[in-house]
Amino acid sequence: QVQLVESGGGLVQAGGSLRLSCIASGRTFSNDIMGWFRQAPGKEREFAGGISTSGDNTYYAGSVKGRFTISRDNAKNTVYLEMNSLKPEDTAVYYCAADPSSLYRGSSPNFYRYWGQGTQVTVSS
Repeated sequence: QVQLVESGGGLVQAGGSLRLSCIASGRTFSNDIMGWFRQAPGKEREFAGGISTSGDNTYYAGSVKGRFTISRDNAKNTVYLEMNSLKPEDTAVYYCAADPSSLYRGSSPNFYRYWGQGTQVTVSS
C-alpha cells in the first residue's frame, strides 16, 4: 500500500520560513518523480515544485521560484519543501505527490498518481 505522509506545516508570520517533509512508503521511492502542490480555500490545486528521481533537476511555479526549494533524500524515502520569505498568499494546504513515470512530464496534478493527506500552512500578515 502506497502512503505519502506530510509534516511540518503550521502558522508562521509573513517573511518567515517553514520546512515541509513527506515520507513515502509502499513503493520504490527513487523511481518516482515527486511534486509539491498546494490548494487554498476556493481555489484549484496548483503546482508548487517538482523534482527528478535523482534530485538533480528541480522545477518551480513562478510564484514560488527563488523562495521555495524542493529536495529529496532517496535513502530516507523523503522529499522536502523548504519555504522562505513566506507571504500570506502562500496560505494553503500543501500536498506531496508521486508520479511513477520516472520522467518529469510537467506540472499538471493529473500526472501524479499518489497523494498525501496534506498539511496546512498559514502565513499571517
